Amino acid sequence: MKELINTTTFRVRFSEVDSLRIVWHGNYLKYFEDGRDAWEAQYGLNSLEVYEKYGLLAPLVKTNIEFKYPLRYNETGLIETTFINSPAAKVIFRYKIFNADRTQLKVTGETVQVFMDTENILQLNTPPFFEEWKRKMKLL
Repeated sequence: MKELINTTTFRVRFSEVDSLRIVWHGNYLKYFEDGRDAWEAQYGLNSLEVYEKYGLLAPLVKTNIEFKYPLRYNETGLIETTFINSPAAKVIFRYKIFNADRTQLKVTGETVQVFMDTENILQLNTPPFFEEWKRKMKLL
């Protein structure tokens, strides 16, 4: 099966660490978002464009994080963001955060997003634009 993966790097900033100079756990969700943003730019599935063109939001409804080793102040991290294809009307991403040379897996995680219209009505069927995008990406 074809995988759509983006890999991007980031540097841990002082504002992201606690008094022990390790990344505060809540900041990993921000790194996941950075990974999603880079993935969206690479594969052409931009959340703001989806809202503007189709009137659909894609809020997070589930997150999962497993901490293996901490990232530290000024360390370069590498985030690998993988789209998980699902027949359901949702968007699933899996994440792996490594140190820069990939010798240590720091964090793994997953996020799930669903589609809602501007009235906050959950879309139970896969939106046509999403099916079209999946065909374009050869996922159907």
